[in-house]
Amino acid sequence: MSDKRVYLYDSTLRDGAQTQGVDFSATDKAAIARELDALGIDYVEGGWPGANPTDDALFANPPVLRRARLSAFGMTRRSGRSAENDPSLQALFCPGVRVVTMVGKTWDFQCEVAIGVALDENRKMIADSIAHAAARVDEAVFDAEHFFDGYKSNPDYALSCVRAAYEAGARWVVLCDTNGGTLPHQIEAIVGAVAAVIPGDHLGIHCHNDTENAVANSLAAVRAGARQVQGTLNGLGERCGNANLVSIIPNLMLKMGFETGVSEHDLRQLTHVSRMLDERLNRAPNRNAAFVGDSAFAHKGGLHVSAVERDPRCYEHIAPETVGNARQILVSNQSGRSNVIARFREIGLEIDPGEPKVNDLLDAVKRRESEGYAYDGAEASFELLARRALEGVPEYFRLNSFRVIDERRWNARGQLITLSEATIKAVVQGRDYMTVAEGNGPINALDAALRKVLLPVYPQLADLRLVDYKVRILTPDDATAAITRVMIESADSKGGRWNTVGVSGNIIDASYNALHDSLTYKLFKGEQASRAA
Repeated sequence: MSDKRVYLYDSTLRDGAQTQGVDFSATDKAAIARELDALGIDYVEGGWPGANPTDDALFANPPVLRRARLSAFGMTRRSGRSAENDPSLQALFCPGVRVVTMVGKTWDFQCEVAIGVALDENRKMIADSIAHAAARVDEAVFDAEHFFDGYKSNPDYALSCVRAAYEAGARWVVLCDTNGGTLPHQIEAIVGAVAAVIPGDHLGIHCHNDTENAVANSLAAVRAGARQVQGTLNGLGERCGNANLVSIIPNLMLKMGFETGVSEHDLRQLTHVSRMLDERLNRAPNRNAAFVGDSAFAHKGGLHVSAVERDPRCYEHIAPETVGNARQILVSNQSGRSNVIARFREIGLEIDPGEPKVNDLLDAVKRRESEGYAYDGAEASFELLARRALEGVPEYFRLNSFRVIDERRWNARGQLITLSEATIKAVVQGRDYMTVAEGNGPINALDAALRKVLLPVYPQLADLRLVDYKVRILTPDDATAAITRVMIESADSKGGRWNTVGVSGNIIDASYNALHDSLTYKLFKGEQASRAA
C-alpha cells in the first residue's frame, strides 16, 4: 500500500443525522449512500442497527454499493456482560455488512464519571468487543471517543486503550476529537505520538468543528501519519458539525498530493454531491462553501474580473471545473466593462464590446443597485435586464392589475385562521383574463392566481417551483414604510436553478417583480432550448 493512500470514511448517515433539524428517512439514506459510493468514498457508515426504526430498515434492505463498504455503528460491550451475550453488540452483525465500527471510552474522566466503569474493565470491554467483531466481519473499527481530551489528561491510559483495540484485531483505530476543542498543532503532535505505537496505516481521525478547526485538524492528523479520515458531507453533525469531507477531499488530493478512492474524474462530481445533500434536506446550499459554493469562484470587483479575464490563476487557487463548479462573473455597482462582457459570454449573448448600449446597461445596473437591486445574487434578473436592453425579450404576459386581500378571523370552531386571496387581471397572447385564487399567504395566493391563467397557455411552467424566498428591509430606520428587496430562488424538474430580484416600497409588489422575472426566465430559456434543438 502506498503511504500516500488515504481512506475516506463518511458518517453523514449516522453522525450527520444528529444535526439539529435533519431527519433522514431510510430512502434518503440509501440514496445518499449510492451517491457516496459513486463518488469513490471507501466506507459509508449507515447508522446504528437496533437504535431506531430508520436504521433497522436500512440494514434490513441495504443499498447495493459497488466501491464503498457499508459499516454498521455501535458501542463496545457493556460492563458485566460478555461480548457474546450483549444484545446491542450482536445487533451490529447484520447480513451483508462486513465492516463494524464500535465506539468506546479512552478518557479516564469519562470512564469514572460518565459510565462509572473501572479503568481496567473499560480496557477489557474494548479488547473483547474488537476481538469478537474481528472474528465475524472483514474489518473491525474502533472509534476512540474523547481520545484527545483523554490523552491530555492521562496519556498512558489513553494509549493503552487504543493499543488494546489494535492488538485485539482492529483494522482501524480512529482517534476522535469528540468535544471538538483540540487545535491543529495539538492534533499533529498527539497523532504523531500515537503513530509511534500504532502504525499509521491503521490510524484514523474523527474531528468535530466546535472551534472551526475540524478540516484543519483532519489534515494535520494525515500529516502526522493517520491514513483514514472520517467526516460528513457539508460538515453535518451535532453541535457545530463534523469535519467537512467536501473540503477535506480536494485539499488532500489537490493541495497535499495524497491518493484517495476518488479519482480525478470522480472529483468533478463533488459539487453535485454536495448540492444533492442540500436538495434532500430541502435547504439552500451554502453560497460561500469552499470549493463547491456558488461564490467559491465568483468575481465581482472590476479589477479582479479584468485580471481573471487575462488568466484565472490571478484570483483562483484551482480551476473550478476540477471540483465540478463553475466560474461566475458577477455584475453589480462595483463592476466594470469586463464584468459585463464576461457575463455576456457566459449567457451566450454576442455583442460588440464597443457597443454603446453596454455602457448604458452598466449605468442602469449601478443606478438600479443604488435603488436596492442586487444583481450579483440574481443572475436570472440580470440576464433578462441585459437582453431587454440589447436585443429584447418577449412579453409572455402582462399583469394589468392585482389585488390581494388578507383576512384574519375566528372560524366556527373557534380557531384563529388567516386567509389570503388574490385577484388578477392579465393579458396573455392578446387575450384578457381575470381570475381569483387563495393561498397560504399573499405571495402564494398571487402565484396561484398567475398559474391559473398561465398554465393552460404555457404548460412548461408546471414544474417550476419556488425553493427559497428572502426579504430584506433596505431602510431600517422606518421598517414599516421601508424599501423592500425580495430574492426568489426557483428550480425545475430538469435540475435548473435561478435567482431573481424585485424591489419596491410594497413587499407584495417587490415579490411580484421577482416572481415575474422567474416565470419569464423559465419561459425564455425553454424557448431558447427548443430553438437550439
